[in-house]
Amino acid sequence: MNPREAVCFLALLLVASAPLALAQGTYTQIDVPNSHGTAIASRGQTFKTLVSFNVTNGAGPISSLIQSFDGKFYGPTAEGGTGSSCPFGCGTVFKIAPGGALTQLYSFCPLPGCSDGASPEGTLVQAFNGNFYGTTYQGGTNAFGTVFKISPTGAKSTLYNFCSQTNCTDGSLPQAGLVLAADGSFYGTTDQGGSAGFGTVFKITMAGTLTTLYSFCAQGNCADGLRPHAPLIQGTDGSFYGTAGGGGTNNYGTVFTINSDGGLTTLHSFSNATDGAYPNAGLVQATDGNFYGTTTYGGSNACFLGCGTVFKITPGGQLTTLHKFRGPDGYHPEAGLVQGTDGNFYGTSNRGGSHGLGTIFKVTSAGKLSILHNFDTTEGTFPSGGLVQGTDGSFYGTTSAGGTDNAGTIFNLSVGLAPFIKTLPTFGKVGAAVKILGTNLTGATSVTFNGTPATFAVASPTLIKTTVPIGATTGQVQVVTPRGTLTSNSVFRVR
Repeated sequence: MNPREAVCFLALLLVASAPLALAQGTYTQIDVPNSHGTAIASRGQTFKTLVSFNVTNGAGPISSLIQSFDGKFYGPTAEGGTGSSCPFGCGTVFKIAPGGALTQLYSFCPLPGCSDGASPEGTLVQAFNGNFYGTTYQGGTNAFGTVFKISPTGAKSTLYNFCSQTNCTDGSLPQAGLVLAADGSFYGTTDQGGSAGFGTVFKITMAGTLTTLYSFCAQGNCADGLRPHAPLIQGTDGSFYGTAGGGGTNNYGTVFTINSDGGLTTLHSFSNATDGAYPNAGLVQATDGNFYGTTTYGGSNACFLGCGTVFKITPGGQLTTLHKFRGPDGYHPEAGLVQGTDGNFYGTSNRGGSHGLGTIFKVTSAGKLSILHNFDTTEGTFPSGGLVQGTDGSFYGTTSAGGTDNAGTIFNLSVGLAPFIKTLPTFGKVGAAVKILGTNLTGATSVTFNGTPATFAVASPTLIKTTVPIGATTGQVQVVTPRGTLTSNSVFRVR
């Protein structure tokens, strides 16, 4: 039994032994004493399962979704599809409308030896050209993973095959997705490979030219970290920030920063019970300039190896533990956080909650945690991916198991937040092209960058094309529509 089969087998056992699910929408009051915040139940939200995967159309989604220019959501499943060379299918790429209509764009491993890739586990990223870019954990001509490009209609091509160098010094087995940087290239991590065999940070152009920037475990006892499982994020200072799942001075993982030339600085080494252990998810930079994230283990000892934590860390490396999970409030979060338009952070725990099958939670910057939803077997179980806030104000996400066929689900959670707009990119010089993603944009009469009017064209009900106007300064982008004024969810930085 390989590791992936073992995980699935364990998941089935846990589901089978779980207590009978309570009726959808009912919650148990939770009040967990914790010096790092309390967890309380929350009501008033609406939860809906949009899709139950059935293996043929995909299975086992473990990454977050992204919202595209067309208003739909795109993502991969790590298993399922029609590829026959993998025990449970080799994975897919799909799109789903906010209402739940799902379309499979690509099913991996139709080629001999899965030379097109297999098991996409990371979140996709959409470039300004409209294409999506991602990674497969396995497959490719060398069987150690790939970087691929796929169009909104499903036309796919492989940009890079990992382990193309002797001893896989270019990296192997990328678990995480990519980040599109301000220089127009993508940056990412591999779980293994590199000069020491414990993972890398790499840069790859849209044409497929890959440069290995850093090989982990370059320092004694791997004090610089090892085996990064998570994607990078580019901070407002231009540097990249990420986590390593192991290593560090205490061997419980690290938070690091790295520049585009490969200069890496370890910002924090985790210490298990004190501040968490084994961070498997990436970071989010909040409006206050700090980074927020989770550790899958450590913190409270109420769970085996610790239940996990939520933390805040400054760009300079000062870490504050905001919440230590204890079980009833969830445990073992495998995904990162997203900052909602209300300023709070939203995330998922892979286990715990009323049924032991995972939760959706909200946590404030001060560490007060509220349970928004407890998963049961019909709605989906074991959410490994994080949440994305759609421009309609709702949150969308996936579960890795459960649902009608126990192959995972896609869900929607509304907590009453209003519609907003997103810009791609979130930075630019005067005259640079910008795309604005939103909902019900038809009939828009005004677009402003921090109050400065811009010329624009409404391309569709979900997309406006514009350019950064002369005189624009850093601030919010606003669009006036017949339904009201929509404001961007993040500051647009004029460079």
